[in-house]
Amino acid sequence: MSNIVVKSIDYQAGGQALQGRLVWQSGQDGKLPGLVMAPNWMGVSDKAVDLVRQVVAEGYVVFIADLYGADVRPANAEEAGAAMMAVKDTPQERTRMQAALDTLATQTDAPVDSEKLAAFGFCFGGHCVLELARSGAPLKATLTFHGTLDTTDRDGASNITGSVLVLDGAEDPLVPREQLPAFAAEMSGAGVDWQLLSFGGAVHSFTDPQANVEGVSMYHDQVSKRAFRAMYNLLSEVM
Repeated sequence: MSNIVVKSIDYQAGGQALQGRLVWQSGQDGKLPGLVMAPNWMGVSDKAVDLVRQVVAEGYVVFIADLYGADVRPANAEEAGAAMMAVKDTPQERTRMQAALDTLATQTDAPVDSEKLAAFGFCFGGHCVLELARSGAPLKATLTFHGTLDTTDRDGASNITGSVLVLDGAEDPLVPREQLPAFAAEMSGAGVDWQLLSFGGAVHSFTDPQANVEGVSMYHDQVSKRAFRAMYNLLSEVM
C-alpha cells in the first residue's frame, strides 16, 4: 500500500477551525466512493490513519472527521473524555459531521463520486455517524463499530436515507444492552433498512489492536475481521 496518500485538510464548522485527514490511493482511474470516518474518542490521530489505510485499499477515498477542533488532540483518556462530552448530543456533533461530509464531497485532491457517499465510525465516532444519518445526510450507508446507539432526536430515524449496519460486541459493557432493542424499535418504526450484528465473545473496541482492558475493551481479531467483511459487503451492495 505504498501508493496511499495522506493529506491534512483544513475546514470549518460553525466558526470552529477543524483539521481532518484525507486518505486515498494514488493512480486510480475514475471516481471512487467516498467515506467519512468518525474516529474513536481519541480523535484524529496516526492510529486512525492506520486503520483507514485498509479501507482505502478496498477501493474507497476516506476523510477522517475532526470532531473536536484543530487544536484539540487528546493525549490520554481523561482528555478524550472531556473532549467527547463537550460534543456528544450537542448541535456541534451533527454540524461537524456534516462539514466533514461536505469537505469530502467537494475537495479536489482525490477522485470522489459525490453520489456515492457513506459514513462509518468507531465507539464515540459510531454515535456521530448515526447522528449524521438521523439528520438526513445523503448517505448510501451508515456503519458503526462498537458505538452507542442512543439519541436525543426521537424522530430522526425518519430522515435516514440509506442502509444502516450496527456492528456490536455482545458483551460490551460500555454500550448499555437496553440500547439494542430501543434502536431496533426506532429503526423499524421509521422503515429504515437496518441490520444489527452482535458478536459473541466481543466487548468494547474489538477492532483496536491496542485495546487490552480485560472484560471492558479488548481487541478480538476474528470478530474484527468478520465486522469489516460485513462492512465491505454492505458497501459493495449499496454502491
